Amino acid sequence: MLIAADKFKGSLTAVEVAEHVTAGLRRALPGLDVAAVPVADGGDGTVAAALAAGFTRHEARVTGPTGTPVTATFALREGASPAGGGTAVVEMAEASGLQHLPDGVFAPLTASTYGTGELLRAALDAGATSIVFGVGGSATTDGGAGMLAALGARLLDADGEPVAPGGGPLRELATVDLSGLDPRLATTRIVLASDVDNPLTGPKGAPAVYGPQKGASEADVATLDAALAHFAEVLAQAVGPRAAELALAPGAGAAGGIGYGALVALDAVFRPGIEVMLDVLGFAPALARATFVITGEGSLDAQTLHGKAPAGVAAAARAVGLEVAAVCGRLQLTPEALRAAGIRRAYALTDLEPDPARCMAEAGPLLERAAERLARDFLV
Repeated sequence: MLIAADKFKGSLTAVEVAEHVTAGLRRALPGLDVAAVPVADGGDGTVAAALAAGFTRHEARVTGPTGTPVTATFALREGASPAGGGTAVVEMAEASGLQHLPDGVFAPLTASTYGTGELLRAALDAGATSIVFGVGGSATTDGGAGMLAALGARLLDADGEPVAPGGGPLRELATVDLSGLDPRLATTRIVLASDVDNPLTGPKGAPAVYGPQKGASEADVATLDAALAHFAEVLAQAVGPRAAELALAPGAGAAGGIGYGALVALDAVFRPGIEVMLDVLGFAPALARATFVITGEGSLDAQTLHGKAPAGVAAAARAVGLEVAAVCGRLQLTPEALRAAGIRRAYALTDLEPDPARCMAEAGPLLERAAERLARDFLV
């Protein structure tokens, strides 16, 4: 049995999910051979999944989204890069995520990704020559401008002064000078891992789609959209027409547009987060030894089908002819949608405990009961 599930957000980490599922399976079948590869799709929990896969934990003190120092974690596996250095897994939410907003107060116009740039630099200092850059859960909508500034870029207004942090002040941007970017970036392979394929601006862009989740009013969204469009225009003066082309590229709108900054100035390559993470976490060798796969996440819903971890795991398992079942906190997919995604059946904790608060508080024991039921349905 191979357990390859994501976290149950707000209640269980991916590692804890695997532990409880294992306990439930073995309650039904003592001695069952179980392996676990906790997975993530590039969003929050990505570093935790890498650490569970044997990467080494590193910490750095960086600038949070509103300027308050925070401690951020990244993961490193030495000697794992094709270039001979280490492979780092960096999660931008560790530095610039919503969880770092003081007292939970949104700052839609001024929150900055500067700390994410500092975290990337810390990974370079640790010897990384390949970086998996997971983006999601951001408090920011600055197009990655803060990140670039932390890495050595100069973003100046008409008076030659650095523009203030955040997406809003980018409307004052006059010039971008990338000549001071950390030279190590030129020989570092950066993979932008995300399940978001939005462009930078417009009706489906970062401000319009994700700005309201970060506290942006309708007026703020308009301000941010115009500021990011202006950012792209000024960047085009520095790097040429590809800046405009990349503003429309899949992933440019990821995490408040930090995907755009990474694509344009760091030469990052965009890949669906779950595909990247399955490679990094050693999923293929584990799958080769499996006869049945269990995946899951907190909510199996329409979003799951668009690049989330369970869909990626199920697709990989189906490709080699293995059956897949899923566990989840709540289930909002029809049996037909599950089958189309390659999942035979899903077991929801809300079927065992309909009260959402109790379901989250008692997620571990409930998950063991669900796994025991799964084992009896498929394995006994």
